[in-house]
Amino acid sequence: MVKHLILVLEGPLAAYGAEMVDARGPVRDWPGASLLTGLIANALGYQRTMVIELAALQARLDFAVRIDRAGERLLDQQNAQLFQNDCGWTTRGQPEGRENSPSYSKDRLGRKQLINRRQRDYFADSAVTVAVSLRDCDAAPTLETIGAALEAPARPLFLGRKPCLPSRPLFAGFIEAEDALAAVLAAPKVDPNDPDDPWIVVRDQPGLPQAFESLHVTDERNWIAGVHAGERVFRRGPSSRLETAGKG
Repeated sequence: MVKHLILVLEGPLAAYGAEMVDARGPVRDWPGASLLTGLIANALGYQRTMVIELAALQARLDFAVRIDRAGERLLDQQNAQLFQNDCGWTTRGQPEGRENSPSYSKDRLGRKQLINRRQRDYFADSAVTVAVSLRDCDAAPTLETIGAALEAPARPLFLGRKPCLPSRPLFAGFIEAEDALAAVLAAPKVDPNDPDDPWIVVRDQPGLPQAFESLHVTDERNWIAGVHAGERVFRRGPSSRLETAGKG
């Protein structure tokens, strides 16, 4: 039996980022490895420059997800008029100027301006349960250390993007189970009275029902290069199919 940490991610908005192209920021309805790594690292107080520690933490993660409430997909159309002397906030803590941008045009008063347009997807009123275990479980940080950090995080935690604040504590205790799939199936539902059949997302493995769809995703981040890379295969389907297949 393996010890698993249970996370419940529920809030008015959630944005579990998917593969992004250009100015459109798509999302999945479940969190991947890089998001869970960032969430845990934020609770522990890691800095973005701690790329070795972040990569090591991500490499140790094993997890499965249960989508207790899918929520409703929303599209946020963001338009900003930026003038040449405007400065932007950065995660480095230093304002970033735009005076050298080649994309400026002039408004009717002759001021140089840039119209910045982008789209961001969100899920509203979603709730997912995640079972997380760690390879090399005796190494630091341990599951117990992570659980304590989630209860008293070093920094505010959010569900993918900073506007997406959780509506409940994220840490929901520990469960011992054979694997992450068994752990997430054993975790209490967000709404015990909900009759809906929640969907499960788990890394591809033997014994899953053939009806489970295959998801080819890039959910791991190369923390040193600062980009997402590689492809992993997950499977997704209703939890009731697991029970009929003998996995419940």
